[in-house]
Amino acid sequence: MTVDPERPPTAAHPWLAAALRYATNGWPVFLLSRSKRPVALCRTCHAARRDKTPHDPQTCGCLTCHGFYAASTDPDRITAMFAAVPRGLLAIRTGAPSGLVVIDVDPRHDGHITLRALINRGLTPPTRYVHTGSGGLHLYYAHPGRPVPCDQARRLGPGIDVKADGGYVLAPPSLHPATGRPYRWADQDAAVMDMAPALVAACVAELRPAPARRPVPALPARSAGAISHPDRLMATLVDRIHQAPDGRRRVTLYGCARGAALIVATGHMTKTDAYDQLVAACDAARWPWAKSTPNAIRDGFAAEGVTL
Repeated sequence: MTVDPERPPTAAHPWLAAALRYATNGWPVFLLSRSKRPVALCRTCHAARRDKTPHDPQTCGCLTCHGFYAASTDPDRITAMFAAVPRGLLAIRTGAPSGLVVIDVDPRHDGHITLRALINRGLTPPTRYVHTGSGGLHLYYAHPGRPVPCDQARRLGPGIDVKADGGYVLAPPSLHPATGRPYRWADQDAAVMDMAPALVAACVAELRPAPARRPVPALPARSAGAISHPDRLMATLVDRIHQAPDGRRRVTLYGCARGAALIVATGHMTKTDAYDQLVAACDAARWPWAKSTPNAIRDGFAAEGVTL
């Protein structure tokens, strides 16, 4: 069945139906923006973050703020999410809240080759899995009951990420934002199996100490005053995105990305948070999604020596 992302959700809409089905499994679900990034914060939550006002994402009552913290198994709340973000992408919160650990196989980085090696080592027994919209796989396993961190350092091997505590995955029948292809279950009735002990051990193993980072060079004098108030600077950059006219959006976003990269370089913000806030600002300004959006951010970051 082809799913139209423009179609408003109804009780019979397969996106909502799938979300309610996941909820009955005890899997908290939420909605992402068209870019696979969290939906932009509401004004109140954005102001709380900007002003550093005490605000616990886990207890926030907003339907879509704070990414996976908004995930729920309440049918009424899930239905309201679709009404609030009718074009959102369906996602499942991983980790202890859902009882899931998902092994993400990325074919662009030889993930399928690595997966075969993991199978041969007995680390990844057969389980319920998803064909992703990018041509990869999501292998769903039962959470072992002990903390399992998300891992994008690919300790299991090239092309293999772990989505667990503190993470999420895009869920069927969402469409991949770059390819337009749907995420789909290989066998929706298959069981979610326990993780092999060796896989648990590999996932919870301590990371090796990271190599020492080179000190960040001091910023030029022209930037020193602005960086002394990083929250204000980020708010200004977000406002520029909202005010950008048609035909100037990419160049505006590139410039804002350079400004955000300066905040990252001075240690006031992680590059992931900076990227997320820029993308969320584009979504909140209702920019049509295009591949040039993440490219403009990456190019702006790279111009200031920050790589994604």
